[in-house]
Amino acid sequence: MPAPVLMVQGASSSVGKSWLVTALCRIYARRGVRVAPFKAQNMSNNAAVCADGAEIGRAQAVQALAAGIELSADMNPVLLKPEADSRSQVIVQGRPWRTLTAGVFYQHKRELWEVVAAALDRLRAQYELVIIEGAGSPAELNLQAGDIVNMAVARYAQAPVLLIADIDRGGVFAQLLGTLWLLSPEEQALVRGFVVNKFRGDPELFVKGVHILQERSDRPVLGVVPYAAGLVIPSEDAASLPAPPRGDVAAGMLDIAVIHLPHIANFDDADPLGATPDVHLRFVSSALALGNPDAVILPGSKSTVADLRWLDQTGLAAAIRQLAAQGVPVAGICGGYQMLGEAIRDPHHLEAAENEVRGLGLLPTVTTFAGEKETYQVRARITHGRGWLAPLAGTEIRGYEIHLGRTESATPWLEISDRNGGHVSIADGAISEDGRIWGAYVHGIFENDALRRAWLMAVRAWRQHKSFSDPVPVVDARAQVNHSLDRWADVVEKALDMKKLDAIIWEKNA
Repeated sequence: MPAPVLMVQGASSSVGKSWLVTALCRIYARRGVRVAPFKAQNMSNNAAVCADGAEIGRAQAVQALAAGIELSADMNPVLLKPEADSRSQVIVQGRPWRTLTAGVFYQHKRELWEVVAAALDRLRAQYELVIIEGAGSPAELNLQAGDIVNMAVARYAQAPVLLIADIDRGGVFAQLLGTLWLLSPEEQALVRGFVVNKFRGDPELFVKGVHILQERSDRPVLGVVPYAAGLVIPSEDAASLPAPPRGDVAAGMLDIAVIHLPHIANFDDADPLGATPDVHLRFVSSALALGNPDAVILPGSKSTVADLRWLDQTGLAAAIRQLAAQGVPVAGICGGYQMLGEAIRDPHHLEAAENEVRGLGLLPTVTTFAGEKETYQVRARITHGRGWLAPLAGTEIRGYEIHLGRTESATPWLEISDRNGGHVSIADGAISEDGRIWGAYVHGIFENDALRRAWLMAVRAWRQHKSFSDPVPVVDARAQVNHSLDRWADVVEKALDMKKLDAIIWEKNA
């Protein structure tokens, strides 16, 4: 018999659907239920890699972590990764399928629906509960005919639906009641309750609001979830990135600037830095906002050449080169690593009309775009002893790769020894003579505590013109995420009427 399902849909984008599903996965996993997340179609350049090399949205990977299960492409069978020129790479069951414009993509919805339905069926056969996440709003009337992610999924699975709204934005009554009333009678019948999210202040002040929602909808408000701050949980997409903070950096803190590229990907690589107590992490998109940080990070990109040109156009390329010349450390991950090199060659014109594009020239590397996209979970060993890496020689790190192209480096500092469980021996990365400029393909690199701490110690030493001996707080990045998942689950479990939710899920006529 297929497992029961629960679906979380939102009154709009960014109301907290992903985080609510994450909390519910943790709550039910802690109760001993074998629970799995599912999102039919996701749009994000923030991706994760499964053990078999399949690629899924980062949100579903975090939800799987909350549930304590291995990643699977069935959890996110269709992933859209936006590129330049209003097109997206379409990932189907974890593998690149086609690159399509929005108009052409909608012509393939019927074909993709079969993939979606089959993936959900497999999860329901394997687990005891599947918690489904919608996308955007189910009441986008112009898009309903091609829906494969919201009410189409709910109807197919006969899933009870929780409709969630963001009260922090205001207009919560219009969000919830308006969305409900725009649905068809069949779809309205599937909506079993509301959740009000991101409430600030005393929830007693919204008691009357709860009564109004229940009276006007004839549906229960299962809970008012407070606004959560200070949680270290990777975000779904770049829309959640904070604006550059205003004001001076507090005394003693390291000021690290991450370049907010137009096609930024896997920006959560920097999360472990931001969670370190003495680090002030900010995302910037102009030379003026960049200022004079203690270190600069170039993150991943879905369109490396387009973002490299944007760096030139905005003056950020010149600013980064100037900072590097002044001794400010610069790190690049994946696409950012490619940008730091001398050139990017594109003989098949996958991203550029030219055969070669000039890089930032800060590392002795040349990248060539060719072949298939490479997606792996990896283990690697630090082999080079330059500068701050010297004490780490021989240390193993873990992470994952998602990239197109190969990079020739004169100064590799990593040896990848395992890809998806298979033994390999592949040199990766490049580093300058003094260790201040470095890059690598490995995502998740700052989750490796020893490496992160050693680099932060070096950044502090370079800023103060001292040796690499000043202490940096010891933080276990993976433990910190797990602790945040438990804290968030505690908040949601306390806020929701769990008995009523259990009844909605497991009692057929509840």
